[in-house]
Amino acid sequence: MAVPPTETTAVEAQLEQHRIELSGYCYRMLGSSTDAEDAVQETLTRAWRAHDRFEERSSLRTWLFRIATNVCFDSLDAGKRRARPMDISGPWAPDGHVPDPLLEFAWLEPVPDTSVLPDRRDPGDVIVARESIRLAFVAALQHLPSRQRAVLILREVLAWSAQDVAELLDTSVPAVNSALQRARATLDGVDFAATEPWLPDDAEQRALLARYVDAFERYDMDALTALVHEDATQSMPPYELWLRGRDDILAWWAGPGMACAGSRLVPTVANGSPAFGQYRTTGPWALQVLEIEDGRIVELSFFLDTATLFPRFGLPTTLD
Repeated sequence: MAVPPTETTAVEAQLEQHRIELSGYCYRMLGSSTDAEDAVQETLTRAWRAHDRFEERSSLRTWLFRIATNVCFDSLDAGKRRARPMDISGPWAPDGHVPDPLLEFAWLEPVPDTSVLPDRRDPGDVIVARESIRLAFVAALQHLPSRQRAVLILREVLAWSAQDVAELLDTSVPAVNSALQRARATLDGVDFAATEPWLPDDAEQRALLARYVDAFERYDMDALTALVHEDATQSMPPYELWLRGRDDILAWWAGPGMACAGSRLVPTVANGSPAFGQYRTTGPWALQVLEIEDGRIVELSFFLDTATLFPRFGLPTTLD
């Protein structure tokens, strides 16, 4: 029997209210904004098809998260783990050798904050939410088995009770607590440095970013040297190559990276961090995501898949 149009519209509106929160959950689970979009769409499609069988023994939100969890588990069972270049090899030397891109490798992808973080009024909640999608944290999550990953996200990021998680995963509270303990132990052994929260209204951080834009667009190596931390890292997916240390990063920029001279930067936000669309004289080149610590830039991630990322971040394909 066909569903009346008014009822269909009402169901779709009900489901859509949960899209952003589901997107954040699926992104943390999968490490890919593309995969997260697909997982959420599949979740909402399954829910729409089965809404007449939803018996309300749990809330609609819990039911949707159960579907989303199963969709993510199916994706993760395919053996695809998202990673960053520093997760698969040691640092490279800035000697001019550029490896072939690993286009078939499943790289971690950045995500716009607005697509995965629901609006929050409390500034403290905003900071915590941003921290939960930082690139380093999402990359660390990928080291966990799928069920431990789900437990840790639901318990420590989304603040679900152990009882609610147990019901969602059809398991016991002791099993949930054990999985959480193992997940914490694994993350304790993963090398990812915590950086200071990005505060858009902080005058010092705004000034640092303004100096960075000015120095990068002028391609002033002396000015950039003063802004980059001596232990900073730089990566450029889909290349396996990554660099450690300000000297190597600046040597790369002054060598193979000289094609970036004359670039322009357009600000945006990615993964709770300041970001920029980089346009070389030939057109879009990279989405830069920066991490800051102690008044210096400590990490620069250059994501080169501009055909996918620029539309997702609302960045223009050309600049005047």
